[in-house]
Order: sequence, then C-alpha cells, then structure tokens
Amino acid sequence: MTAPGQADLAPRIKALALEEGFSAAGICAPDAIPQAAGRLAAYVAAGRHGGMGWMAERMGWRGDPTALWPEARSVIMLAEVYTPAEDPLRNLARPRRGTISVYAHGRDYHDLVKRRLKRLGRWLVAETGAEIKVFVDTAPVMEKPLAAAAGLGWQGKHTNLLSRDLGNWFFLGAIFTTLELPRDAPGEDHCGSCRACLDICPTKAFPAPYELDARRCISYLTIEHAGPVDEEFRAAMGNRIYGCDDCLAVCPWNKFAAEAREAGYFARIELKCPELAHLAGLDDASFRQVFSGSPIKRIGRNRFVRNVAYAIGNSGDAGLRPVAQRLAADADAVVRDAGEWALARLASRSR
Repeated sequence: MTAPGQADLAPRIKALALEEGFSAAGICAPDAIPQAAGRLAAYVAAGRHGGMGWMAERMGWRGDPTALWPEARSVIMLAEVYTPAEDPLRNLARPRRGTISVYAHGRDYHDLVKRRLKRLGRWLVAETGAEIKVFVDTAPVMEKPLAAAAGLGWQGKHTNLLSRDLGNWFFLGAIFTTLELPRDAPGEDHCGSCRACLDICPTKAFPAPYELDARRCISYLTIEHAGPVDEEFRAAMGNRIYGCDDCLAVCPWNKFAAEAREAGYFARIELKCPELAHLAGLDDASFRQVFSGSPIKRIGRNRFVRNVAYAIGNSGDAGLRPVAQRLAADADAVVRDAGEWALARLASRSR
C-alpha cells in the first residue's frame, strides 16, 4: 500500500526523470518477478551462461531483489535511449572495416546512466528522507524482468527489452528505495508471430523464442569469452569485432525508436567503421589510449585484437595478409592462434 502523502510522488519522480534525460520511467515492487529465480537457475544449470561465472554467483540475490536489499519497498526502473543515427547492419558489407556494437560507439554508458540515477536519487532522498540504492548493470540485479514488471516494455523473443514507444535501443538503470510507491502495470508482449530477430542470428544462438544460449552469441564470444573462439563460430562472426546488433537492428518496433539525446552516445568517428589494419596494430598502451572512456577498454587489448584477427580472416582481402602475419607472431598465444587462423582462411579463399 502506498504511504499517505506519497500518492503524487510517482508522477513527480517520472517527470524529473524525463528532465534529467531519461526516456521513460516505471515503478514495480521488489517481489514483482517471482519467476526470475527459477528461470535463472534453469539457465545456469543448462550451461547457457558459458564462462560468465558472475551470473551463477549470488544467484539468490540476482533472482530475488527482496534478498538483495530486504528493506527496499519499491524499484524505480529507468530507460535511456542510444538509438543509432544509421542502420548498423550496413557495416557488415564492408569487410576491411570492423563492426562495433552501437552501444560502444560513444562513452561508457555505465558512467552516463549512473550519473543521472544519482542526481535523481539525491533529489528523492532530499524530498522524502528515504534510503536508496542505484544500479547500472554491474550488480546482481535482473534489470530486464524488473523493467518489464515496471511497464517499460516486454522481453522480446531475442530476450532484450522492447518498447512500443522506444524500440529496443535503450539502457536500463534501477533505483531501489525504501519508499512505498504506486506500481505501474507490467508491459504486454507485442512480438506476435514475428521471428525476425531469431532468423537473422548468424550463429543460431536462440534455441527457441525467448531463449538465448550465450555460448553461441557473438556478443558473448567477442566480449565475455576468454581464450580462442570455437572454430565453429569464427566465420559467422564476419567483421563483428565487439558485440553484435543484428537481432536488435532488425526488430520492426524500431520504426518507433526515439532519438538519442545524450551527446555522449553519439558515435566517435574512429569507432563507427574502423579499419581492421589499424586496429590490428594496437599495442596495450595505444589500445588503452584509443578506448579511454569506452566500454571496450574493459576487455583488454589481447581479446580485442583476437576479434580483429578473426575479422581479417573473414575479409577475403589478400592485402591484409601481412597484417595477419604480424598477428600470427604476436606475443599473446590467443592472438597468435587467431592470426594463424586468419592466414589460413585468407589463403583458402584466394584459391
């Protein structure tokens, strides 16, 4: 039940959220996702989380927000769009250049979203004296089910959140609070019979609608997976060197996507469609310099250049053979393996 005097607080929170730059806001109870724990346990038991051990750790907190912070009485979910100005699928036809996931074209969203969450949270504390905790993708919080419960949209067949008003290009942030606030109605599924996101996946990472096997997902393979990528997936990666946007980009609901307003999400020119040969030459210091302030920095030079080597192998461009040869002699064993694969693939495609 909403506490006396707080009935008008929810509209004020939502209005201020929009003023701060968020695109949408909704409210749910911490216990609004009772199915989450069981689904998470089944997902991990099937091994579909791959090497993401953090997903299995603290599953009790991740699957049950009431266990994460028992004092919380409401969860305010916020959406912030980063819609690209151009179709990201176009870059896939430019084999000498790399394709980087749209969300990583600009500044690190963790910093930008958390800054807004903290400002909104400080106002809430000053206004009510309530306690809060803010989260952006780094704590054991299942943002997508909570956002759906808060009415921001629904989890589509590609498992990402979709909105009839925003499309699917948006980040999520959460404010947990001890306040009792009015709840919003949960989002309704509007995927219908559409299979576009499932059918476009290069590695067939969706065993069924609404299910994802991360072990086959290019976003997982290029970002989270350490060591060599299984040869079964290397050719399908094409020139995707950090993440994959295919299932997001093809969604028909993007015709309603809102434009990104935060300048920090606008694409840095050097990341929109970078030359593979240039990226392959990055050492650790230059990698850190180029990707300063970018989420790409966290995967490190070796993993990133490994991905670049696979893209070079997939380019079919014999002119990149000297670059692949240098990578095949790299100090890092995984990069060397990728460079050797690139050389062999270039040779096989030139016959």
